[in-house]
Amino acid sequence: MSIITLTSDIGLQDYLVGAIKGQLSQDCPGAQLVDVTHQISPFNLPQATYICKGAFAHFAAGTFHIVLINLFDRKADHVLLAQHNGQYIACADNGLITMIAEGLPGVVVKLPLEKDQPKDTFGILKRFAQAFNDLKSGKKLTDLGEQANEYVIKNNLQPMTGQDYIDGQIIHIDNFENVVVNITRKQFEEQRQGRKFSIFFRRDEVISALSESYSDVPEGHKLAMFNAAGYLEIAINKGNAAGLFGLQGFRRDQLTSQQNTGYQKLSFYQTVRVIFNE
Repeated sequence: MSIITLTSDIGLQDYLVGAIKGQLSQDCPGAQLVDVTHQISPFNLPQATYICKGAFAHFAAGTFHIVLINLFDRKADHVLLAQHNGQYIACADNGLITMIAEGLPGVVVKLPLEKDQPKDTFGILKRFAQAFNDLKSGKKLTDLGEQANEYVIKNNLQPMTGQDYIDGQIIHIDNFENVVVNITRKQFEEQRQGRKFSIFFRRDEVISALSESYSDVPEGHKLAMFNAAGYLEIAINKGNAAGLFGLQGFRRDQLTSQQNTGYQKLSFYQTVRVIFNE
């Protein structure tokens, strides 16, 4: 195990990402540091889940993923380290681990934060680095802390379904302003059952065919496709779908304290409806 990935909502405007990598290079000598992204919208757990799941799937077993998102959701005396799909995910106890794993991971331990240890980003980072080194030295995950039987659980934003429709929510807008919806190809086909379909968004916009790539339509035309991560995407060939159609992603002010849902109702600017018909 020699790869450590970094995902955060810190951004790239100041020194912090460089300092984090510098500290890890000292605490975990020889480890290869790989940035997933540091541009997650602040506190945006659905977006973080989509990006982490899409990226982590392509790393080898044993990879150690450090996820520095919504670290200070609550004052805590521990952080979490989980084993999932043969990899390790280190994050705050804020519900993100259950969203990435789409349920309860195989094993989760609580890594205690010592009383004399700073509870800031670098204190947490050093705790994760210690866990990485312990695992690298041959220790088992369950040797590193108390197995967690109670921790924060949050569910992913799930599309609403009916006999003839799926209502999806926008979970990510990428650098090209393509819009990613939380409807997977599997969910789409199971609900479709071979029927024709129409994809509606922003009230009067509709798409009635799936493309395989952006170039399937002329420049400036809208399209729908399933992206490399397997999620429905609304795009414009060489255009910006989110900006042109006024589409919006999940916002942090829509996060609630409800344990089971955790989200307020989204507006039609944030949703996509698929209607199926014979």
